[in-house]
Amino acid sequence: MRQVYATILLVTLIIGCSFLETTTAGSEFCDSKCAVRCSKAGRQDRCLKYCGICCEKCDCVPSGTYGNKDECPCYRDMKNSKGGPKCP
Repeated sequence: MRQVYATILLVTLIIGCSFLETTTAGSEFCDSKCAVRCSKAGRQDRCLKYCGICCEKCDCVPSGTYGNKDECPCYRDMKNSKGGPKCP
């Protein structure tokens, strides 16, 4: 009986870990769009992080490396805790 519980626990942990890994990985759409958007950023790691957050929530990223935020109002209107723009 203990072996059954141990097996169930092990399978649950493996499935849980694989699910966690896939949810933290960005979608191919967002990854590719954010790579273009952040290609000229001075702080690429920060740009990619926030662009990814905004893309996942809004399902769009403005074209180009700067500006053009009118193409995606959700992306444009997201604010950080200080009231500034959240999305690069």
